[in-house]
Amino acid sequence: MMLDGAPLLDHHCHGLIRGELSADTVDALLSEGGAAAPGTTNFDTPIGLAVRRHCAPVLGLPAHAPAADYLARRAELGATDVTTRLLRASGTAAFLVDTGFRADQLLEPAELGALAGPPGRPVPTHPIVRLEALADRLVTDGCEPGEFRTAFAAALAAALPGAVGLKSIAAYRVGLGLDPRRPTRSELATAVAAALRPAGRAGRVAHPVITRELLWAGAEAGLPIQLHIGYGDRDVRLHRSDPTLLSDLLAALPPVPIMLLHCWPYQRHAGYLAAVWPQVYLDVGLTLSYVGPTRAAAVLAEAMELAPFGKLLYSSDAFGLPELYLLGAHTFRVALSSVLAAKVAAGEWSGADAHRIAELACHGNARRVYRLGEP
Repeated sequence: MMLDGAPLLDHHCHGLIRGELSADTVDALLSEGGAAAPGTTNFDTPIGLAVRRHCAPVLGLPAHAPAADYLARRAELGATDVTTRLLRASGTAAFLVDTGFRADQLLEPAELGALAGPPGRPVPTHPIVRLEALADRLVTDGCEPGEFRTAFAAALAAALPGAVGLKSIAAYRVGLGLDPRRPTRSELATAVAAALRPAGRAGRVAHPVITRELLWAGAEAGLPIQLHIGYGDRDVRLHRSDPTLLSDLLAALPPVPIMLLHCWPYQRHAGYLAAVWPQVYLDVGLTLSYVGPTRAAAVLAEAMELAPFGKLLYSSDAFGLPELYLLGAHTFRVALSSVLAAKVAAGEWSGADAHRIAELACHGNARRVYRLGEP
C-alpha cells in the first residue's frame, strides 16, 4: 500500500528561520552537528542526497540535481517561494510547534501555518511549551531560591493558554536517570541557589533536582509531556538518553501522556515502554530523515515490534529549513507504507487493518492524545 498524500499531523516540530539563508547556513542546518568539517559538505550525507532527490523537483529542478544547482535555484526563488512550495508539498495537516528554542530567530507558529496552506486557509498550528525555557528565564531573572516552586507554577500557568502539550529536554540537561521523588522545597531551594552561583545569574539550568521539579509540575498541569530521546546534537550524551532510565519516574508521576521523541538508537526500548506503560507513546521522527528512505522502514519496523498501534505518532522535528518538513513527511509515508505492505503481503495483516493502523499513526493518535478533534 502507498500513503502518498495521506494527511499527517506533525506532533513535534520547530519554526523556520526568518529571511534568506546563505548556502553555508542551508548546509549547516542539514546536520544535527551544524557546519560540516572543512573540505566536506552536509550534502554528502543520506539527508543531503534526499534533499537533492525529493526537494529538487519541488523547486523545479531534476531529481538528483547537483548541490550547487540546488542552492542556486533556492537563492533564485527566494525564501518565501521555497518555503511555500516545500511546506505545501509535505501534505501536513497540522503542526505542533515547540516554541522554546531560538524563538527570536524563527517564524511564529501562525506564520508557519500561513505558509503551509493555500491563500486564506492556513494549516492549523498549536504551541508546545518547553519547560526548561520557562525555568531558564526565571533563574536568569534572579528568582529567589525559596520561591522557585511558586514562581514556576505561575509561569507555567501563564504559558498554558492555547498550548496543547509540554516539552522537556531533560536528556540534554541532566540525563534521564532521575530520582523519581518530587523534591522538597528545601532541596529545590538549594538546587536553585546552586544554579545561580557564581555570577548570580544562569542562562541554562542544568540541575537534576530542578529538572525533577519541572517534570512534576508539568505532569500536574495535565497536558502530554514530550521528552527528547536519543539522537540529537552534540550537547546530548546518548548513553544518558535511554528511555528505559525513565521507568521509576513513570511509576511515580501523575499518569499524563509521555511522548518519546525520535528515539534512535533506542527505538526498540521506546516500543517496549509503550507496550508496558499505558501513558507512554513514541515516534521516530528526525531519525527517519537522517537514516534515509532505504533504512527508514527497518527503523520504524523495530519501533513497531512491541508498541501498540494506538501509541505510534508522526513527527518531523524540523528546525529552520523547510526541506526538513518535506523530508520528514515523505520518509515517514514511505517507511510506513513499506512496513504495512510487507505485513499484508505476508498474509499477517489484512488490508483493512493496515489502513486503520496508517490512519492512527498519521494523525488519529495525535488528535486523540492532544485532544485536537477532527480538522
